[in-house]
Amino acid sequence: MIRKSNGFATRTLIALAVAGTFPLHAAMADEAGQAAPAAEQTAPGQLETVIVTAQRRAENIKDVPMSIATLKGEKLDVLTSGAADIRFLAGRSPSVNVESDYGRTFPRFYIRGLGNTDFDLNASQPVGLVMDDIVQENPMLKGFPVFDVDQVEVLRGPQGTLFGRNSPAGVIKFDSARPVFRQEGYVTLGIGNYSAKTAEGMFNIPVSDTVALRFSGTSQHRGNRVHNTNPNPNTGTKDFEGYGDQAFRLQALVQPNKDFSALFNYHERDYHGSATLFRANIIKKGTNDLVDGFDYGSYPTDGQNYQHLQTKGGNIRLKYNAGDITLHSITGYETLDFYSRGDVDGGYGCTLFCGPVIGAQPSGPGVIPFPVETADLLPSHRQFSQELRAESNYKGPLQWIAGLFYFDEHIRIDSIAFDSLTPGNPLSPKYATQTQDAKSWAAFGSLNYTVTDQLKLRGGMRYTSDKKDFTASRIEPPQSSFNQIDNTSHNVSWDLSGTYELDKTTNLFGRVATGYRAPSMQGRLFGLTDKPSFAGAEKALSYEAGIKQDLFNKRARLSASVFQYRVKDKQLTAGSGTVNMNQLVNADKVTGQGMEVDFQANLSDAFSMTLGGSYNDTEIKDKNLFVQYCGNYTNNAASGCSPSNMNPLVPGTSKVDGNPLPRAPKTQLNFTLKYSKEMGDGEFYAYTDWTYRSSYNFFLYEAPEYKAKPLTEGGLRAGYRWNGGKYEVAAFGRNITNKQVLIGAIDFDNLTGMLNEPRTWGATFKVNF
Repeated sequence: MIRKSNGFATRTLIALAVAGTFPLHAAMADEAGQAAPAAEQTAPGQLETVIVTAQRRAENIKDVPMSIATLKGEKLDVLTSGAADIRFLAGRSPSVNVESDYGRTFPRFYIRGLGNTDFDLNASQPVGLVMDDIVQENPMLKGFPVFDVDQVEVLRGPQGTLFGRNSPAGVIKFDSARPVFRQEGYVTLGIGNYSAKTAEGMFNIPVSDTVALRFSGTSQHRGNRVHNTNPNPNTGTKDFEGYGDQAFRLQALVQPNKDFSALFNYHERDYHGSATLFRANIIKKGTNDLVDGFDYGSYPTDGQNYQHLQTKGGNIRLKYNAGDITLHSITGYETLDFYSRGDVDGGYGCTLFCGPVIGAQPSGPGVIPFPVETADLLPSHRQFSQELRAESNYKGPLQWIAGLFYFDEHIRIDSIAFDSLTPGNPLSPKYATQTQDAKSWAAFGSLNYTVTDQLKLRGGMRYTSDKKDFTASRIEPPQSSFNQIDNTSHNVSWDLSGTYELDKTTNLFGRVATGYRAPSMQGRLFGLTDKPSFAGAEKALSYEAGIKQDLFNKRARLSASVFQYRVKDKQLTAGSGTVNMNQLVNADKVTGQGMEVDFQANLSDAFSMTLGGSYNDTEIKDKNLFVQYCGNYTNNAASGCSPSNMNPLVPGTSKVDGNPLPRAPKTQLNFTLKYSKEMGDGEFYAYTDWTYRSSYNFFLYEAPEYKAKPLTEGGLRAGYRWNGGKYEVAAFGRNITNKQVLIGAIDFDNLTGMLNEPRTWGATFKVNF
């Protein structure tokens, strides 16, 4: 980066529902929740009341003054068919995108366009991921498989008051199904194409009147589906894209009386398989089309490809009702071990810069300017967090929450390289290492006040202190370099919101909120003279207003919002031209504005639907910010990219002022439709789901080769349940139109791209007991 000077089965209702929502560009997540504080009775055909804990209390979603969506139940089962990883959330809720350059192990989340394209293992994200009340800070923790989950909540907009730092874009919150005092369970077995085999199960047992246990787990396997077609593949991996992913969760609930409960949670994950395939020269110069004759099933390489991730963690959640106050203690611990190796040059051989000893060799596909085979490791990691929280539970117009939070993380990252041109792919003696110790503490509070029966106001504040001790070294025997950054930052976040009950079916809301992302450091050094990059804290200010409404006697539900935000000193990730590195930079300002709509309806006794979408218009505003564009433009001009807004004063750089944020589609839509009918002694159902997103830039600068095409993907699931729902058999398909488009790229070497998942299909059998 270079910076210059700074039954209701009427056709009428169906028509009204569809015609009334399509103009709003809507897209909805199926909304249902935990048991309501005061459960509302629903008549046949009415939608279930949705209960969320977005404000750290169980509340009706309609009463919470912010833009929220939920996913649970059957919709989760459908979207995760075929062992889909957490990226299934992309586009399934308005303004949400999820992608990865590492495959199943390193998801990157975006809300309202705000995210982080950084591929370094120390990357921070502006979207918080909270699993069972524990923040999952490192990206490697955020891809835990989704199984036996009660509900997913998507909280859009800054969540700096109640969820804390690194959530200026929002929070995605997963709540596992908890132990209950009855014996129950299920087993699901599945098969699919590419030799896929899946198994998932849960068993819940009450040990006594006061203790209940719940064990759940998943095992997901897929065979290789891509073959190495290198004419001389002796040193390279032969086949790719197979994996095995196992995870389990063991919970124990101790509830000796109505006032006290203790919930213990232990979980593990063990993943092994292929890293993402970086495919060299698959982009047609001057376009974002795949080259003629592209074959998904072949990948010529002379490198090794392997990935392994193991995570372990536990938490203890204590709750005590002490009269008018409820006390909470939430303790969490996570640790992980990660290794990922891949052939970054995306091909075999070498044409231009092959080293002083080894000359040019036959290469492919296309020109491979120089060999790059690397691995990143997280050999040391631990995370500890502790929250103490008190909340009022008495009757009255004033309610409050107050708490303290502590976070302690240690990580070490090693970046190593291999010599693909030497038999055996030996390890290079040159490598980079970085360590970081991060400590953070916060004090927070929130007030809710009922002004009248119609008007309710909320406000909160959080003080956060962050300290990071960071070192980065480059070792090139017999020499080495050492760099250190110690940083302490402080921040006050706040929010103010209100709900006005227009009538019994309609609430209006407004919200002003701030968010904060702690300073970031990166030290993936390429040479002895390189220095770590540093980005200072970013701070977000957001405004939103909206409506939440029950329609047609609660047979339909609508939620719509408009928003505008500004992020000062926005942390961005820039590439480094011809070097496989990231650089951090602060842009003066980033702005965003848009709208979101969620809609769902029971159209008749047989049909139900969800529909919705979002529009996000983002812009980087910094007239003095320039970044290095694609390295292949200079080292491989014949097949290099075509950057725009090139800076004539500083060759090799592009202006990014006015560009949208990367990986941030302007428009997202999704739609689901379910049909069900009693048949024999059971129920037949068919469920289809579709999502659309517009194009987006892969990087901060613009080039036609590095712009994703619009993408529409669809899924289908049909099944039959019988014997009172005890048994179920189903067939499914994902990406049923088999769309193949670029979803990511590497820009330092050649026209290297990454693709979306191909069509998958399969069948499952489930038994409940």
